[in-house]
Amino acid sequence: MTRVVTLTLNPAIDETVMLDRLRPGHVHRASGVAFHPGGKGVNVASCLADWGQPVIATGILGRGNAGTFEALFAAKHITDAFLRVAGETRTNIKLSHDGETTDINLPGLKISSEDSARIFEQTVALADLDTLVVLGGSLPEGIAENIYAGLTMALQERGARVLLDTSGLPLTRALQATQLPYCIKPNRAELEFYAGCTLNSDESLIEAAHRLIARGVTLVAISLGADGALFVTAQAVLRAALPALRVTSTVGAGDAMVAGIIAALSENAGLEATARLATAFATAKLQQAGANLPARQIVETLCAQVQITKQGDDKP
Repeated sequence: MTRVVTLTLNPAIDETVMLDRLRPGHVHRASGVAFHPGGKGVNVASCLADWGQPVIATGILGRGNAGTFEALFAAKHITDAFLRVAGETRTNIKLSHDGETTDINLPGLKISSEDSARIFEQTVALADLDTLVVLGGSLPEGIAENIYAGLTMALQERGARVLLDTSGLPLTRALQATQLPYCIKPNRAELEFYAGCTLNSDESLIEAAHRLIARGVTLVAISLGADGALFVTAQAVLRAALPALRVTSTVGAGDAMVAGIIAALSENAGLEATARLATAFATAKLQQAGANLPARQIVETLCAQVQITKQGDDKP
């Protein structure tokens, strides 16, 4: 089976507080609270484990509260390759209300140059020919903004395929490099930040994706929330969507989509099958608290229900 590695440089423990509604400036009584170890790579690994895909999770954890993550890895049989450093991993507060989530993200650990070099070398060492590597999330203080660009080059030189899911300057630096990732999964706002302009139509999004494909990206998956997602390659453009379903939590839905893409790529699936599985993963996760998937049969049922629209005359 294809080896899968996820990297999370700025993980977090998500403290999700359940509210009936949110009224700024008012006192609220929560109906419940839950704690979930998270961060993009951790969330991707969690969903892949639920699907039955073996996965290695690496990154940087504070020793002070690593137990929360260790419990998740043990429960889901995720291989733990995280580097431990002094201090505590950050806690992010998520207010779940009115079918939406309001995020309050706290600062992460401050990483030394020595630990930055160690995690770079360790991540590259975990990859081999045909390994799928997910580089995801924000960067803590002390990690250079161009680390994803450097990792992409080093990993792909070893024969790995890199899926990048980040935002802001780390995304910009990675996409300004000479060697681009195999796949990226931005949302509209993230792609607009990189492009430096508003992308308010499918045509403008697809054009931006094609510019990246011309420079070496193989697959651009643009998540559009309730409007589904666009999946763009040099040969085809697909829109994938599912009707709105009951939402338990939107936390990690984009990460679940990344997991679906990885699951499909590990099976060498075609573009339509990839779009279906990625969309089904994201939709299935909406019905779960935390970065979890329901039973495989439920995901497969959703996969068959995904509505695929082909843009233009190209075939996937």
